Amino acid sequence: MNEAVATLEGWYVSHDIRTLDWQAWKSTTAVERAKALDELAAVHTAFSNYEVQKSGGYGLYVMAGNKADFMWIQLRPTLEELIAAKHELNRTRFADFTRPAYSYVSVVELSGYLAKPGVDVSQDPYVQGRLKPALPKTQNVCFYPMNKRREGNDNWYMLSMDERREMMRSHGMIGRSYAGRVTQIITGSVGLDDWEWGVTLYADDPVVFKKLVYEMRFDEASARFGEFGPFYVGSRTDVSALGEWLHV
Repeated sequence: MNEAVATLEGWYVSHDIRTLDWQAWKSTTAVERAKALDELAAVHTAFSNYEVQKSGGYGLYVMAGNKADFMWIQLRPTLEELIAAKHELNRTRFADFTRPAYSYVSVVELSGYLAKPGVDVSQDPYVQGRLKPALPKTQNVCFYPMNKRREGNDNWYMLSMDERREMMRSHGMIGRSYAGRVTQIITGSVGLDDWEWGVTLYADDPVVFKKLVYEMRFDEASARFGEFGPFYVGSRTDVSALGEWLHV
């Protein structure tokens, strides 16, 4: 059996991506729409408080393109708390006007390929900050799931540990060259969802998403072994701005 890399896990993560039933929304009364947004605002405040209390993470985004209209990103210490957050949102009147477009369940993951020997991760504030991150307050977000290929000679899982470690080192160097322009949160989903990893990128300038992903395509770890799912891009918002956008 080939050697598996050790991983560190942090908070559980949900990417809850939905579309708005515009016909139903426009057909209801202004009073009902206001009530729905008031309920959403209360839940939005409650979710935001998890981040204030450093017991979770939360972000609300409006999406570009026609794949979806909204994305809620939730981070919680346990899967049970993540499920509870989903049901709390679903109990709102606003949720009645939405339809699922995509969802993704995973857990924040740090790979052991580049781990520093002798570091007590339970006491390292940098590592703990990455395992339990506050979501960046940058304007834009890009999320996509991905796999490592398992076909013929391009089978990631049949490479030696040394080969994989060297490729990931090269891959990581590209990401580090974008420090200060983009923040990346990697989540693992093997056994939790249909893909193996989720990648969420945060930046003020969305062109950075294009440049980073494009440059990484030339790296061997992606060129030979990367398989990518759908991309979802959007902008951070709050309920006040959302209300203006949804005004009819």
